[in-house]
Amino acid sequence: MAKQPIVLATLVLLLVCVRPQQDAGLGASFIFGDSLVDAGNNNYLQTLSKANIPPNGIDFRASGGNPTGRYSNGRTIGDIVGEELGQPNYAVPFLAPNSTGKAILNGVNYASGGGGVLNATGRIFINRLSLDIQIDYFNITRKQLDKLLGPSQARDFLMDKSIFSITIGANDFLNNYLLPVLSIGARASQTPDAFVDDMIGHLRNQLTRLYQLDARKFVLGDVGPIGCIPYQKTINRLSSNQCVDLANQLARQYNSRLQDLLTELNENLPGATFVHANVYDLVMELITNYDKYGFTTASTACCGNGGQFAGIIPCGPVSSMCSDRSKHVFWDPYHPSEAANLILAKQLVDGDTRYISPMNLRQLRDL
Repeated sequence: MAKQPIVLATLVLLLVCVRPQQDAGLGASFIFGDSLVDAGNNNYLQTLSKANIPPNGIDFRASGGNPTGRYSNGRTIGDIVGEELGQPNYAVPFLAPNSTGKAILNGVNYASGGGGVLNATGRIFINRLSLDIQIDYFNITRKQLDKLLGPSQARDFLMDKSIFSITIGANDFLNNYLLPVLSIGARASQTPDAFVDDMIGHLRNQLTRLYQLDARKFVLGDVGPIGCIPYQKTINRLSSNQCVDLANQLARQYNSRLQDLLTELNENLPGATFVHANVYDLVMELITNYDKYGFTTASTACCGNGGQFAGIIPCGPVSSMCSDRSKHVFWDPYHPSEAANLILAKQLVDGDTRYISPMNLRQLRDL
């Protein structure tokens, strides 16, 4: 009989030793950004930017093909990255009623269609969550984690087992600086350099604020080639192999400054790791060599209406839709298809320093 306590003690010891192995996947994914990664927050806003209408989500298995508020036919890059890193459930939208209790231990998605680094960005949509507001909401989550786990364990959870991804900036150009009528005043008073300076200054403060809330592992996507999206090609009456130079030039200008900012923060914020996702070059590779990746077009939206590239009216119930969604780089006038997101996400998770540096996301998770 004396052996029984020893056996029990051994079992307890084994459980304690095994548990960290079970937890070796990504603890939580905290997602900030715009419509590229919005998982449904805008469903709960009075806004003109919404994707909770069919045929959006037609290929999203988790919802049975019903729209969820994702601006895609299926999964976003954030969804796929979470899956690839071993996350059992998608990060829940902060504004959703089920974003409480233990559900937040998988992570929370704060992204909002139309949102930007600057608070004025996206005002054409009436309502959206800017990055400042998204971080305000994370502060609420931060307090909830303290209650769930206790302050010490919550801090360790955030610092060691969570990744903070920020995919934002395109709207600051498309729906702010470059927007006809609304942006005339901004462009008259701000040079591109001054506007980018303003963005970088805001972003520095925003990332530092997240760091002060115990975020340590960051990945920031730069702005993609926004001059090549179907919307820009359509309104500027370009051919399929042309892109809008000014939009892409602004994106590259911002991206260069973003890289400098991340280098600065890596040097100045002890214990933090800021990873740069080179979305611009990655998406441009897909657009330029689309046939190599199994696509038939990188200029025409699968779902949309208006103009040569179906690039004016967003995807909705009365939109025309392509017959094979897996053959289009773009789902709608602005956003990649799930097939494109899959290629992009896998490069970010396991790719080399051409597209993700100084390490990929699997290496960031394992730090």
